[in-house]
Amino acid sequence: MFYGFDMGGTKIELAVFDEHLKQLWQKRVPTPKDDYQALLQTFTELTLEADQRFNSKGKVGVGIPGIVNAKQGTVFTTNVPAAKHKPLVADLTHCLQRPVRIDNDANCFALSEAWDTEFRQYPTVLGMILGTGVGGGFVVDGKVISGKNGIAGEIGHLNLTTAAANVLTNKVPEIVCGCGKTGCFEGYLSGPGFERIYSCFYHEKLSAVKIIENYYAGDDAAKVHVERYVTVLSMYLGNILTLFDPHLLVIGGGLSQFDEIYRLLPEYLPQYLYGIATLPQIEKARYGDAGGARGAACLNLLD
Repeated sequence: MFYGFDMGGTKIELAVFDEHLKQLWQKRVPTPKDDYQALLQTFTELTLEADQRFNSKGKVGVGIPGIVNAKQGTVFTTNVPAAKHKPLVADLTHCLQRPVRIDNDANCFALSEAWDTEFRQYPTVLGMILGTGVGGGFVVDGKVISGKNGIAGEIGHLNLTTAAANVLTNKVPEIVCGCGKTGCFEGYLSGPGFERIYSCFYHEKLSAVKIIENYYAGDDAAKVHVERYVTVLSMYLGNILTLFDPHLLVIGGGLSQFDEIYRLLPEYLPQYLYGIATLPQIEKARYGDAGGARGAACLNLLD
């Protein structure tokens, strides 16, 4: 059995999968975000409940909203203060009496998609999240590439290019990112960034949902805005795809539900690719919110 934990700022979800990645059971409980011992106890109780239910000592993977320091075994996460800088890997391994694998939730998202039945044919998969932020993960032959510092795939924190800044003109001010730096692409391509660009050009605050509704209704401002956004997204992806050169690009997060992206990217993106490059397969994520726990379970598939 494979146990996948998705730890968030408000809830911890455990999903249990068989060897074919068929989900057999799932349970959610509130996250003890300010009490580390209570956090460890929650993981322990859920694991033991699953062990008893399935008469099995399942393999455990955990996805967290943060970074894992592989050398020290500590985690950095702002959404769950109790775990910040704590040796979560070693402590969970001790509490659960089995090896535990922990990785960034965006990496787990990418891994879940890479292990989809249809997507397993692709040797390299880049998962990109266009949601509250911009994140990603890179999977090679079914395994996440986390990097020396655990930050491989933090693609939202590349700095805005001159070409992209020219498209935004001087109407969109420099944005201080949550990482502390100024001008990260995340501030422009995330869901809030999508809304911010519209507001800066048209001096009207609308939700992404409303802007998209207006787009489909034929509103001229919304149409120009979407074209501008996809242009900046294409410039950004031209760099990302040159760096990773994946066979498959999977897009998740709230904006991934905007189907026009999948029609426009093949039109806009090729001009920003490296000379001889061709587009990868571009797909909408298959698992949505369920991908976090599923991807965490996948961390142990290649053992």
